[in-house]
Amino acid sequence: MKFLKKLLKWFVLPIAIIVALLYIFDVDYLLKAVRVVYLHGKTTAYLDDYTHFDNRVVHKGTAQPWPEAKDYNNVKGTERLEAVHKELGTVAYLIINNDSIWHESYYDGYGADSKSNSFSMAKSIVSAALFKAIEEGKVKSLDQPVGDYFPEYKTGLAAKLTVGDLSSMATGLDWNEEYSSAFSITTRAYFGDHLWDTMLSVPVVSAPGKKFVYVSGATELLAMVLTKATGQTLSDYVSDKFWKPMGMDNDALWQLDKEGGLEKAYCCVGSNARDFARFGKLFLHNGNWNGTKILDSTDVAKMVTPRFADSPQYGYGWWINNYMGKKMYYMRGHLGQFVICIPEDKLVIVRLGHTKGKQRKKDEKNYDPHSNDFYVYVDEAYKMLGLMKPEEGEGNKREIAP
Repeated sequence: MKFLKKLLKWFVLPIAIIVALLYIFDVDYLLKAVRVVYLHGKTTAYLDDYTHFDNRVVHKGTAQPWPEAKDYNNVKGTERLEAVHKELGTVAYLIINNDSIWHESYYDGYGADSKSNSFSMAKSIVSAALFKAIEEGKVKSLDQPVGDYFPEYKTGLAAKLTVGDLSSMATGLDWNEEYSSAFSITTRAYFGDHLWDTMLSVPVVSAPGKKFVYVSGATELLAMVLTKATGQTLSDYVSDKFWKPMGMDNDALWQLDKEGGLEKAYCCVGSNARDFARFGKLFLHNGNWNGTKILDSTDVAKMVTPRFADSPQYGYGWWINNYMGKKMYYMRGHLGQFVICIPEDKLVIVRLGHTKGKQRKKDEKNYDPHSNDFYVYVDEAYKMLGLMKPEEGEGNKREIAP
């Protein structure tokens, strides 16, 4: 009995006090963060964390299986590529050439139908959904004010915020894009269960539409606009306009803030490499899917063109790189998720995995916005295809691991 009293005094009671304080100071989302992340031996969000959240299904229609190239998987990964796969924990790597799967490799127990977290690759999907809603007349234009949907954004600097600003990350929002801080708004958005209210409390503190500043809250607010504009959940709209007509092999899962709640639109589509790759094919074909127009070609071109001259790395929801004299644009997510499109050579490269590479230093003050591993995944694909010599490329020149 004395032992139980001591246990209550020195262990249970302090924990109860800590929990009470978390609720009092409105940071109780940290309890979920600890349960989902640290109690599973992780230090950040991870590929299969969707199993610990509520999800909404993004329904598929009739599957349209990928064709396999005549010489499918005849060429194995290069020594450099396999070393980076091991170092960074790759779970899937695909090379799609001329609309056929030419090479695919899976690791760590993952396979063609395994779901993993898209992380911020979802931003490209949400921006595509915005342009689709504009084509359908459900959103007026990229210049439509966010205040038309939410009175919280009708006055002051916020009155200048447009849906195009949300898609292009030019919002002026007071948002701390910090993944490792327990108290950042990004962490609150990921683990909290009042995402709608959280977003509407974020002020605009600088003039929108002036410069690129990457903030996940921009995409979340954009998804809330789309929910109002279309009268559908984001998952249902993406299902109707993309997942079904593009013949996805599998249903996807989109993480919610709570049961029946709001999609975490800036991240968190649970899908697989083959289905993520379909967005690469769609954009490679300028919005056309096997003869059906999903998006207007002018909208695709807009999304993969920089909005700001001093931020050539980003368009509307898509990252952009000019490498090897070729325009490349891509979906990118936390921990090194990639769908890379190279129109000139009719290539789509997909990489999913546990860890990302380093940011490359361009000079003493500036970092390359494209991480080291991007260059490896591109270089080694070209070497496997016989389009680059073994000694060429940027991917061999710097350390990869962060």
